[in-house]
Amino acid sequence: MSIACEPHQAFHRGTAPIFALLTSEQTEKLAQVRGDPGLTDRLTELAEKANEGELTAVEQAEYEGYLEANNLLAILQAEARFRLASRES
Repeated sequence: MSIACEPHQAFHRGTAPIFALLTSEQTEKLAQVRGDPGLTDRLTELAEKANEGELTAVEQAEYEGYLEANNLLAILQAEARFRLASRES
């Protein structure tokens, strides 16, 4: 797989050490991971309170934690999908 010619070369190089630890099967599983469905209600509740400006400091920290985790998962999944697609090309 040649990542050097991709427009987002720095990102791919930056994530390379993570993906070097994963087998092809693990990368495929990562690409398919779904979030915890049990958190949907809590995230909705926190989002509504955030939109209303009614989050407590503890709720704000909790909400930010969920958002950070979701962002991390989305980034890793995007890279996993990119690497899987590049392998198929």
